[in-house]
Amino acid sequence: MTTPLHYITSPTALGEFCERLKDSPRLAIDTEFVGEDSFVPKLELIQVATDNAAAVIDFPAIQAAGSLDGFWEVVCNPAIQKIVHAGRQDLDLCAVHAGRIPKPFFDTQIAAAMVGYGPQVAYANLVLRVHGMRLDKAHTFTNWSARPLSQEQLAYALEDVTFLLAIHDHLHARLSKFGRLDWVDEEFARLEDAVGDTRREPQERYQRVRGWEQLKPKSAAVLRELASWREGEAKRRNVPRGRVMRDEVLLQLARHPPRHIQELRAVRGLHGSEADRNGEALLEIIRTALALPPSAWPEVPKDRKPEPESVGLVELLQAVLKARATEAEIAPTLLATTSDLQALVDAKTNRETLDLPILKGWRRLLLGELLLNVLDGKLALMVDPKSGMITWSPPSMRTDI
Repeated sequence: MTTPLHYITSPTALGEFCERLKDSPRLAIDTEFVGEDSFVPKLELIQVATDNAAAVIDFPAIQAAGSLDGFWEVVCNPAIQKIVHAGRQDLDLCAVHAGRIPKPFFDTQIAAAMVGYGPQVAYANLVLRVHGMRLDKAHTFTNWSARPLSQEQLAYALEDVTFLLAIHDHLHARLSKFGRLDWVDEEFARLEDAVGDTRREPQERYQRVRGWEQLKPKSAAVLRELASWREGEAKRRNVPRGRVMRDEVLLQLARHPPRHIQELRAVRGLHGSEADRNGEALLEIIRTALALPPSAWPEVPKDRKPEPESVGLVELLQAVLKARATEAEIAPTLLATTSDLQALVDAKTNRETLDLPILKGWRRLLLGELLLNVLDGKLALMVDPKSGMITWSPPSMRTDI
């Protein structure tokens, strides 16, 4: 059990707390932040719990008075496992301030999806199902940057780590029972890649603009350069990207590049102040992008509608996927996406070599080979009349009469 609430607001108190943390084999960690007005969300609180200690750390107060280097050394100690829930943002914020991703970590939301608790299960729901405890949600929309924080707010924040260690024990036992500890490690490696991906090169940010894949390659080159500029500008001003320029404005500029400042000012959604401040720079970026040779254009996915007969095959694979997920007590969305299944169907040959998650690691063992065998006609599908579930078996031998 954890100790009573401990609110840390000074470097000295944090140093004393770190002495209690450094010999622990694991710690639960969560963060509270405000992200509406800055490029990097502003870290406000860090909640930490071990088997015999718990605290809420006031990040701005300690940062203003000293350093958190000793704390980050503990958090990033590879001998200490970090337990998080839906932890991508928490891990990313830790990585921003610590300079590296805190490893190893165990994400209870991912683990829960692997042992029958459904996709993206909320922490409060998991606490209810595992512990039978109903958490208070009164402070869900608290402004964590406001000070002073009440005892009720601090207690609410600490609840986010209070149950994590026991949930970790429960999920680890179920994963071990199902033989899926190696599987979940694969998923944590994928999450680590995704956390690192948030700090990818600015020139690759254009791929996060919704609709970019509908552009022609030359227009995509314009979008790439504009998105890279926006990334640097937002970081320099420490404001959200959309505060500099919204995605739809970037797309409009890429589709219909203006040639003169008057055309730029006429673009719907572009702030007049942005045109005044950076108009000539934007026009120069666009001109430079348009002058790039085809070899420097981004590769845009081909927008090809699936063949009519493939639609039914994808639906068939979806039915097999859901049946296999139910049988294995695992969230279907953790196994494959519709686009993965479409890619399998579209590939007429050499399907087994496609670069798809469903054909790698534990996913291939659990489902990928099964789907390949279905598409290759090596399995016959049927419905069990008692359970109503889809089953499969080798097709029966036939002889033509």
